[in-house]
Amino acid sequence: MNTFLKETLGYGAASACALSVDIGILWVLVYFFSWGYVGAAIVSFLAGATVAYGLSLKLAFKHHRLRDRRAEFISFVAIGGAGLAVNSSVISVAVRYFGLHYLIAKCVAAGFTFICNFLARRHLLFVRPPSL
Repeated sequence: MNTFLKETLGYGAASACALSVDIGILWVLVYFFSWGYVGAAIVSFLAGATVAYGLSLKLAFKHHRLRDRRAEFISFVAIGGAGLAVNSSVISVAVRYFGLHYLIAKCVAAGFTFICNFLARRHLLFVRPPSL
């Protein structure tokens, strides 16, 4: 199996776990704590990003461009910030203009966010460093 496929499958598994955490927290914040769905989606997305980082290192990515793991995590979350913008925008449009339930909208948004985050993280963070 080639590296790209292994990374995609590993990242997919990590993302599925992170999405479970994300959706669970989103549901709890909206249903039990009466948060607005956009604010709750931001908090739940960040919790999911933390899970995604840890599992991505274990399941998907074996090469690291950055040596400092703190800088790598900050970069991972920063890329996730772009994903968060995609995520929140898709949820907002899906709920407001298409009348979808916020959890269905979250699942639609997850597909868009997965693609954006995987490609950005793979190409910016998790590649073999160039030889000197």
